[in-house]
Amino acid sequence: MDKISPSFFRHEGKPIRCKAAICRKAGEALVIEEIHVDPPQAYEVRIKILCTSLCHTDLSFSKLDTGPLVRFPRILGHEAVGVVESIGEHVDGFKQGDVVLPVFHPHCEECRDCKSSKTNWCTRFAEDFLSNTRRYGMASRFKDSSGDDIHHFLFVSSFSEYTVVDMAHLVKICPEIPVDKAILLSCGVSTGVGAAWKVADVEEGSTIAVFGLGAVGLAVGEGARLRGAAKIIGVDLNPKKFELGKKFGFTDFVNPTFCGEQKISEEEELTTVLNALV
Repeated sequence: MDKISPSFFRHEGKPIRCKAAICRKAGEALVIEEIHVDPPQAYEVRIKILCTSLCHTDLSFSKLDTGPLVRFPRILGHEAVGVVESIGEHVDGFKQGDVVLPVFHPHCEECRDCKSSKTNWCTRFAEDFLSNTRRYGMASRFKDSSGDDIHHFLFVSSFSEYTVVDMAHLVKICPEIPVDKAILLSCGVSTGVGAAWKVADVEEGSTIAVFGLGAVGLAVGEGARLRGAAKIIGVDLNPKKFELGKKFGFTDFVNPTFCGEQKISEEEELTTVLNALV
Protein backbone atom coordinates (compact mmCIF):
# COMPACT_ATOMS: atom_id res chain seq x y z
CA MET A 1 0.00 0.00 0.00
CA ASP A 2 1.21 3.54 -0.78
CA LYS A 3 2.49 5.77 2.01
CA ILE A 4 -0.33 7.59 3.81
CA SER A 5 -0.34 11.37 3.77
CA PRO A 6 -0.65 13.14 7.16
CA SER A 7 -3.76 14.90 5.80
CA PHE A 8 -5.51 11.52 5.88
CA PHE A 9 -5.85 11.89 9.65
CA ARG A 10 -7.11 15.48 9.69
CA HIS A 11 -10.65 14.43 10.70
CA GLU A 12 -9.55 12.65 13.86
CA GLY A 13 -12.14 13.27 16.59
CA LYS A 14 -14.57 14.81 14.10
CA PRO A 15 -17.41 13.46 11.94
CA ILE A 16 -16.53 12.55 8.36
CA ARG A 17 -18.73 13.16 5.35
CA CYS A 18 -18.45 10.47 2.69
CA LYS A 19 -20.40 8.33 0.23
CA ALA A 20 -22.15 5.08 1.09
CA ALA A 21 -24.48 2.61 -0.63
CA ILE A 22 -27.65 2.53 1.48
CA CYS A 23 -30.34 -0.13 1.45
CA ARG A 24 -33.48 1.82 2.37
CA LYS A 25 -36.18 -0.78 1.78
CA ALA A 26 -36.27 -4.56 1.36
CA GLY A 27 -35.77 -5.61 -2.24
CA GLU A 28 -34.91 -2.15 -3.52
CA ALA A 29 -31.67 -1.22 -5.25
CA LEU A 30 -28.96 0.35 -3.11
CA VAL A 31 -28.75 4.14 -3.29
CA ILE A 32 -25.47 6.08 -3.20
CA GLU A 33 -25.85 8.92 -0.70
CA GLU A 34 -23.69 11.27 1.31
CA ILE A 35 -23.57 10.30 4.97
CA HIS A 36 -21.94 11.41 8.23
CA VAL A 37 -19.70 8.93 10.03
CA ASP A 38 -19.14 9.77 13.71
CA PRO A 39 -15.75 9.45 15.43
CA PRO A 40 -15.08 6.11 17.13
CA GLN A 41 -16.04 5.72 20.77
CA ALA A 42 -14.09 3.70 23.35
CA TYR A 43 -12.96 0.31 21.99
CA GLU A 44 -13.85 1.37 18.45
CA VAL A 45 -11.83 2.12 15.32
CA ARG A 46 -12.81 4.21 12.31
CA ILE A 47 -11.42 2.85 9.07
CA LYS A 48 -11.33 3.91 5.45
CA ILE A 49 -12.52 1.05 3.25
CA LEU A 50 -9.91 0.22 0.60
CA CYS A 51 -11.76 -2.65 -1.02
CA THR A 52 -14.98 -4.55 -0.41
CA SER A 53 -16.88 -7.38 -2.06
CA LEU A 54 -20.45 -8.60 -2.30
CA CYS A 55 -21.38 -11.75 -0.38
CA HIS A 56 -24.66 -13.59 -0.93
CA THR A 57 -25.48 -12.85 2.71
CA ASP A 58 -25.58 -9.14 1.85
CA LEU A 59 -28.04 -9.91 -0.93
CA SER A 60 -30.19 -12.06 1.36
CA PHE A 61 -30.44 -9.37 4.03
CA SER A 62 -31.22 -6.71 1.43
CA LYS A 63 -34.38 -8.68 0.59
CA LEU A 64 -35.35 -9.64 4.16
CA ASP A 65 -38.64 -7.94 5.03
CA THR A 66 -39.85 -9.80 8.13
CA GLY A 67 -38.37 -10.98 11.40
CA PRO A 68 -36.18 -9.56 14.18
CA LEU A 69 -33.12 -9.11 11.92
CA VAL A 70 -34.86 -6.58 9.64
CA ARG A 71 -33.28 -3.12 9.89
CA PHE A 72 -33.76 -0.29 7.39
CA PRO A 73 -32.19 1.93 6.25
CA ARG A 74 -28.97 -0.03 6.49
CA ILE A 75 -25.41 -0.05 5.13
CA LEU A 76 -24.59 -3.60 4.09
CA GLY A 77 -21.21 -5.20 3.37
CA HIS A 78 -18.97 -7.35 5.58
CA GLU A 79 -16.07 -8.54 3.37
CA ALA A 80 -13.50 -5.76 3.22
CA VAL A 81 -10.04 -4.41 3.88
CA GLY A 82 -9.49 -0.97 5.35
CA VAL A 83 -6.88 1.33 6.84
CA VAL A 84 -7.20 2.76 10.36
CA GLU A 85 -8.00 6.49 10.26
CA SER A 86 -8.61 7.06 14.00
CA ILE A 87 -9.07 5.08 17.19
CA GLY A 88 -11.13 5.49 20.36
CA GLU A 89 -10.01 5.14 23.94
CA HIS A 90 -8.86 1.79 25.31
CA VAL A 91 -8.04 0.40 21.86
CA ASP A 92 -5.03 -1.92 22.07
CA GLY A 93 -3.16 -3.55 19.21
CA PHE A 94 -4.14 -1.02 16.52
CA LYS A 95 -2.77 2.34 15.46
CA GLN A 96 -3.42 4.89 12.75
CA GLY A 97 -2.31 3.65 9.36
CA ASP A 98 -2.69 -0.06 10.14
CA VAL A 99 -4.22 -2.16 7.36
CA VAL A 100 -7.05 -4.19 8.88
CA LEU A 101 -9.56 -6.87 8.02
CA PRO A 102 -12.98 -6.33 9.61
CA VAL A 103 -14.75 -9.58 10.51
CA PHE A 104 -18.37 -10.04 11.55
CA HIS A 105 -17.50 -12.72 14.11
CA PRO A 106 -16.24 -11.15 17.39
CA HIS A 107 -13.08 -12.10 19.24
CA CYS A 108 -12.61 -10.51 22.66
CA GLU A 109 -9.35 -12.45 23.30
CA GLU A 110 -10.23 -12.72 26.99
CA CYS A 111 -13.07 -15.20 27.47
CA ARG A 112 -12.65 -18.96 27.87
CA ASP A 113 -13.76 -19.76 24.34
CA CYS A 114 -11.57 -17.16 22.66
CA LYS A 115 -8.58 -18.66 24.48
CA SER A 116 -9.60 -22.23 23.69
CA SER A 117 -8.19 -24.18 20.73
CA LYS A 118 -11.52 -26.04 20.42
CA THR A 119 -13.75 -23.11 19.51
CA ASN A 120 -13.68 -19.44 18.60
CA TRP A 121 -17.32 -18.67 19.41
CA CYS A 122 -16.72 -15.72 21.72
CA THR A 123 -18.64 -16.23 24.98
CA ARG A 124 -18.58 -12.57 25.91
CA PHE A 125 -20.20 -11.35 22.69
CA ALA A 126 -22.14 -14.44 21.64
CA GLU A 127 -25.56 -14.44 19.98
CA ASP A 128 -25.82 -10.70 19.37
CA PHE A 129 -26.46 -9.76 15.75
CA LEU A 130 -29.22 -7.23 16.46
CA SER A 131 -27.12 -4.34 17.76
CA ASN A 132 -25.64 -1.59 15.64
CA THR A 133 -22.44 -1.09 17.62
CA ARG A 134 -20.99 -3.96 19.61
CA ARG A 135 -20.69 -2.35 23.06
CA TYR A 136 -23.29 0.39 22.67
CA GLY A 137 -26.40 -1.54 21.72
CA MET A 138 -28.49 0.20 19.10
CA ALA A 139 -26.28 3.29 18.91
CA SER A 140 -25.33 4.06 15.29
CA ARG A 141 -22.25 5.85 13.99
CA PHE A 142 -23.98 6.62 10.67
CA LYS A 143 -26.38 9.46 9.86
CA ASP A 144 -27.90 10.46 6.53
CA SER A 145 -28.11 14.01 5.19
CA SER A 146 -31.28 14.58 7.22
CA GLY A 147 -29.58 13.61 10.47
CA ASP A 148 -31.44 10.29 10.79
CA ASP A 149 -29.64 7.16 11.93
CA ILE A 150 -28.62 4.48 9.45
CA HIS A 151 -28.31 0.94 10.78
CA HIS A 152 -25.08 -1.03 10.76
CA PHE A 153 -24.79 -4.57 9.36
CA LEU A 154 -22.96 -7.43 11.08
CA PHE A 155 -20.86 -4.81 12.92
CA VAL A 156 -18.92 -4.01 9.70
CA SER A 157 -20.96 -2.09 7.07
CA SER A 158 -18.28 -1.96 4.41
CA PHE A 159 -20.42 -0.45 1.62
CA SER A 160 -19.25 2.94 2.80
CA GLU A 161 -16.08 4.94 2.24
CA TYR A 162 -15.64 5.06 6.02
CA THR A 163 -17.05 2.87 8.77
CA VAL A 164 -16.66 2.39 12.53
CA VAL A 165 -15.84 -1.08 13.82
CA ASP A 166 -15.38 -2.45 17.33
CA MET A 167 -11.84 -3.67 17.95
CA ALA A 168 -13.29 -7.13 18.68
CA HIS A 169 -14.15 -7.31 14.96
CA LEU A 170 -10.76 -6.30 13.55
CA VAL A 171 -7.65 -8.22 12.52
CA LYS A 172 -4.43 -6.46 11.51
CA ILE A 173 -2.95 -7.80 8.29
CA CYS A 174 0.25 -7.33 6.31
CA PRO A 175 -0.08 -4.28 4.02
CA GLU A 176 1.68 -6.17 1.21
CA ILE A 177 -1.28 -8.56 0.79
CA PRO A 178 -3.34 -7.54 -2.29
CA VAL A 179 -6.53 -6.07 -0.86
CA ASP A 180 -8.77 -7.62 -3.54
CA LYS A 181 -7.59 -11.06 -2.38
CA ALA A 182 -7.49 -10.32 1.35
CA ILE A 183 -11.16 -9.28 1.51
CA LEU A 184 -12.23 -12.91 1.07
CA LEU A 185 -10.41 -13.88 4.27
CA SER A 186 -13.07 -12.16 6.36
CA CYS A 187 -15.91 -14.46 5.28
CA GLY A 188 -15.70 -16.79 2.27
CA VAL A 189 -12.24 -18.23 2.86
CA SER A 190 -12.54 -18.47 6.63
CA THR A 191 -15.94 -20.17 6.26
CA GLY A 192 -14.63 -22.77 3.82
CA VAL A 193 -11.31 -23.49 5.49
CA GLY A 194 -13.03 -23.50 8.87
CA ALA A 195 -15.53 -26.08 7.61
CA ALA A 196 -12.68 -28.44 6.74
CA TRP A 197 -10.64 -27.77 9.87
CA LYS A 198 -13.18 -27.07 12.60
CA VAL A 199 -16.40 -28.79 11.52
CA ALA A 200 -15.50 -31.78 9.35
CA ASP A 201 -12.11 -32.15 11.07
CA VAL A 202 -10.71 -33.69 7.87
CA GLU A 203 -8.20 -36.42 8.61
CA GLU A 204 -4.97 -37.05 6.76
CA GLY A 205 -5.40 -39.50 3.89
CA SER A 206 -9.18 -39.16 3.83
CA THR A 207 -11.49 -38.71 0.85
CA ILE A 208 -14.03 -35.87 0.78
CA ALA A 209 -16.58 -34.41 -1.63
CA VAL A 210 -17.44 -30.72 -1.94
CA PHE A 211 -20.75 -29.68 -3.53
CA GLY A 212 -20.42 -26.34 -5.32
CA LEU A 213 -17.11 -24.73 -6.28
CA GLY A 214 -17.80 -21.12 -5.47
CA ALA A 215 -15.55 -19.11 -3.16
CA VAL A 216 -16.59 -21.10 -0.07
CA GLY A 217 -16.38 -24.47 -1.82
CA LEU A 218 -12.90 -23.75 -3.17
CA ALA A 219 -11.82 -22.72 0.31
CA VAL A 220 -13.14 -26.04 1.67
CA GLY A 221 -10.91 -27.81 -0.85
CA GLU A 222 -7.91 -25.75 0.23
CA GLY A 223 -8.64 -26.50 3.88
CA ALA A 224 -8.89 -30.22 3.12
CA ARG A 225 -5.62 -30.09 1.20
CA LEU A 226 -3.89 -28.43 4.14
CA ARG A 227 -5.23 -31.18 6.39
CA GLY A 228 -3.70 -33.83 4.14
CA ALA A 229 -6.79 -35.25 2.42
CA ALA A 230 -5.78 -37.76 -0.27
CA LYS A 231 -8.79 -37.36 -2.56
CA ILE A 232 -10.82 -34.17 -2.86
CA ILE A 233 -13.81 -34.41 -5.20
CA GLY A 234 -15.45 -31.27 -6.52
CA VAL A 235 -19.09 -31.46 -7.64
CA ASP A 236 -20.38 -28.61 -9.80
CA LEU A 237 -22.58 -28.01 -12.85
CA ASN A 238 -20.03 -25.60 -14.35
CA PRO A 239 -17.00 -27.48 -15.77
CA LYS A 240 -15.13 -24.19 -16.20
CA LYS A 241 -14.51 -24.24 -12.45
CA PHE A 242 -12.59 -27.50 -12.56
CA GLU A 243 -9.26 -26.05 -13.72
CA LEU A 244 -9.42 -23.45 -10.99
CA GLY A 245 -10.33 -26.19 -8.52
CA LYS A 246 -7.04 -27.97 -9.23
CA LYS A 247 -5.17 -24.96 -7.86
CA PHE A 248 -7.06 -25.38 -4.57
CA GLY A 249 -6.21 -29.04 -4.12
CA PHE A 250 -9.12 -30.78 -5.85
CA THR A 251 -8.08 -34.10 -7.38
CA ASP A 252 -11.30 -35.26 -9.06
CA PHE A 253 -14.43 -33.64 -10.44
CA VAL A 254 -18.04 -34.63 -11.07
CA ASN A 255 -20.46 -32.75 -13.33
CA PRO A 256 -23.91 -34.27 -12.64
CA THR A 257 -25.26 -33.15 -16.03
CA PHE A 258 -22.81 -35.46 -17.78
CA CYS A 259 -23.71 -38.53 -15.75
CA GLY A 260 -26.50 -39.59 -18.11
CA GLU A 261 -28.46 -38.56 -21.16
CA GLN A 262 -31.34 -37.23 -19.05
CA LYS A 263 -31.38 -34.97 -16.03
CA ILE A 264 -30.66 -37.04 -12.96
CA SER A 265 -32.39 -36.83 -9.62
CA GLU A 266 -30.76 -35.67 -6.39
CA GLU A 267 -30.65 -39.30 -5.24
CA GLU A 268 -28.86 -40.35 -8.41
CA GLU A 269 -26.46 -37.42 -8.10
CA LEU A 270 -25.59 -38.46 -4.56
CA THR A 271 -25.10 -42.07 -5.71
CA THR A 272 -22.68 -40.87 -8.40
CA VAL A 273 -20.60 -38.98 -5.85
CA LEU A 274 -20.63 -41.87 -3.39
CA ASN A 275 -19.37 -44.16 -6.12
CA ALA A 276 -16.55 -41.73 -6.80
CA LEU A 277 -15.61 -41.87 -3.14
CA VAL A 278 -15.04 -45.63 -3.23
